[in-house]
Amino acid sequence: MTREDYERYAAAFNARDYDAVYDFYAPGARLAFFGVELASRAAFKRFYSFLHSYVDETLTIERFAGSDELVALEGVIRIEARRDLDAETLKEEGLDQFFPIRAGEVQELRQFIHYHVDKGGFSGVQCALIP
Repeated sequence: MTREDYERYAAAFNARDYDAVYDFYAPGARLAFFGVELASRAAFKRFYSFLHSYVDETLTIERFAGSDELVALEGVIRIEARRDLDAETLKEEGLDQFFPIRAGEVQELRQFIHYHVDKGGFSGVQCALIP
């Protein structure tokens, strides 16, 4: 996978085009990050539709390495709350590992994002926060 391919993926993510984003994933892909596992297009769309109904989230790529088997990047995830997302709502969604955020609050999270690539599509993804 090339940087240009990944730029298209990031642009679709930033535009909230969940179907275009998920089209980058190989059949049977396993997305696991911060205690969340998304194993289908429907689960992917449900999770991000919920999250993005509260926050605007954008990915900025800072460093990128890609091959036919792996994409690794360092970037910043910027989260800006449009409305309050409280602990109770997160718990109801099974996301009590996430932090509440108030309307107008901005969080910038530096992350390593690691994708396995199989036949041109992402077969798995994992993320780690950088302190």
